[in-house]
Amino acid sequence: MAAIPTIHPCLWFATGIQEAVDYYVGVFPNSRITGGMDSSEPIPSPAGEPVVITFELCGAPMMAINGGGTDFPFSEAISLVLSCDGQDEIDHYWAELTSGGGQESMCGWLRDRHGLAWQVVPNDIPTLLGLGDPEATRRASAALMQMRKIDIAAIERARDSG
Repeated sequence: MAAIPTIHPCLWFATGIQEAVDYYVGVFPNSRITGGMDSSEPIPSPAGEPVVITFELCGAPMMAINGGGTDFPFSEAISLVLSCDGQDEIDHYWAELTSGGGQESMCGWLRDRHGLAWQVVPNDIPTLLGLGDPEATRRASAALMQMRKIDIAAIERARDSG
């Protein structure tokens, strides 16, 4: 039987992949650069920048490519979901990922300083939203829709207010 294929994201950066990858590896535990390809031929890149960097975030394989140009900017059509253990972890990663020019969005979404979209959510989001109880889910979801960074206690209060 053939080996099971591996699927992992490839992030296209116009420039600056080394700075971006160094940033991501510095933010998350169990993260490291695993390899790369320099700017020698046959693939050109901006002066002195790597063309490809392979790395791990929280042990998950990733790849960054220095594709140049701006034809393919990041959008919310693809985001990385960061499942957190509680409010302290949400607060920590929210602060890290919005620092240095990141932008808050709604319902736990943000864009980091490199434009990559993230969802910073609690591990137990189905329980938090009261799935299985339509009225609790409606109340919890209504509270969530008013938030930028997720506030677990506020969602729990809304969910349990019925």
